[in-house]
Amino acid sequence: MDSPDFSRRSFLAMSAALPRALGGGAAKSRIPVGLELYSVREGLAHDPEGTLRAVAQMGYQGVEFYAPYFDWTESQAKQTRRLLDDLGIRCFSTHNHSEHLTAQNISRVRDLNLSLGSQFVVLANAEPRPGPHGWRAIVETLDFAADQLEPSGLRVGYHNHQAEFTLVEGRRPIEFLAKNTKSSVMLQLDVGTCLEAGADPAAWIRANRGRIRSIHCKDWSPEPTKGYEVLFGEGVADWQAIFEAAESLGGVEHYLIEQEGSQFSELDTARKCLEAFRIKHPA
Repeated sequence: MDSPDFSRRSFLAMSAALPRALGGGAAKSRIPVGLELYSVREGLAHDPEGTLRAVAQMGYQGVEFYAPYFDWTESQAKQTRRLLDDLGIRCFSTHNHSEHLTAQNISRVRDLNLSLGSQFVVLANAEPRPGPHGWRAIVETLDFAADQLEPSGLRVGYHNHQAEFTLVEGRRPIEFLAKNTKSSVMLQLDVGTCLEAGADPAAWIRANRGRIRSIHCKDWSPEPTKGYEVLFGEGVADWQAIFEAAESLGGVEHYLIEQEGSQFSELDTARKCLEAFRIKHPA
């Protein structure tokens, strides 16, 4: 008969092995993947319910609404939330123009995002005035929005394009934003524009521990005839290095596939990109 100590050791060993046997181990990623709905903008404009249903049926776990959501009524936002709940998907975030995050509009942004069940309110683009004062104004906008929205449980983020990763007097504006915004402000990484600007997405993630909580998984090719029209996995992005950095250091909470267009229809493009994503990042 086994001794009590041996039985206990055996039980602990089997308990540790069980998760690996059932699902690949506790370390295996369970980061959800959603779709930035700009990818299906034509369908969303003409048939929002049908488009959201199609996106959910593909297997996407969440979505990010882009700036036109701001023009919805409160009733439209609540109706959309009910649809998302029925489909079993979530609104991870919304993209917003700078004017959405002003004192005049911030309450509306708060109410719409709470109705949608959103987690992050993201400043989608910026056109700063020339010089350091322009980027300083963006820092002030982000910090103001964070102060206003965080008490309601919403978090604020910033989405980069090429300009933020392009050197200006020896420094990249994104570094200024990262250094000077509140640490609670999420730095949403757009992989494709980062690559086009000549930067290393994985290195940027590693340099900003805990702040890359959302990533736009958009590929890019330097070939002039391809550019952003390549599907996920067909460009030059090193997705394995990006995933490893994002999940070990970046603090990523969800991935978002984004596509500006391809040779396929919007929905076919979204489907093909998700299939390719699942191969490189199996659930």
